[in-house]
Amino acid sequence: MQRHASAVWHGDLKSGKGSISTESAAIRDQAYGFATRFENEPGTNPEELIGAAHAGCFSMALAHELAGAGMSPERVATKATVTLDQVEGGFAISKVHLDVEAKVPGADRARFDEIAEAAKAGCPVSKVLNAEISMTAALDA
Repeated sequence: MQRHASAVWHGDLKSGKGSISTESAAIRDQAYGFATRFENEPGTNPEELIGAAHAGCFSMALAHELAGAGMSPERVATKATVTLDQVEGGFAISKVHLDVEAKVPGADRARFDEIAEAAKAGCPVSKVLNAEISMTAALDA
C-alpha cells in the first residue's frame, strides 16, 4: 500500500510560500510558510500534519488492540503535541506527547495502560518517528 502527498515551495525560506496537497484531496493546495511554521501564524505546517497523522494512527491502533483484548471501545480521542527544536545543524522533531482519552466500558485500568503502551509502540507513525514519544492515557470505564 502506498499513499501520496505533495508540496510545492516558491522562494526563499523567510519570504517564500508553499502549498501542501494529499492524494485523497482531503487537503488540497493548503498554504503554508515560514510564519505558519515558526511564528505561530494561523495556517498549517508539517509538524501539525505529523501530529494529526500520529493522533489518527494511535487512536486506530489503540481501538484495534483493545478489541483484540476483548474490550469494546466506544470512543478514543487523541491529541498529539509535536515539539520542534533547534538543534546543531538545523531543526528536529524531538518529542511527541500523546494525550488520549478512551471510553471503554468495563475496562480494567492496569490492562488498559498495558494495551495503550503496546499501541503507542506498535503504531506505524510511532515507528517512523525518531523522537521521544510520551503518553498520558485517561480511561473512562
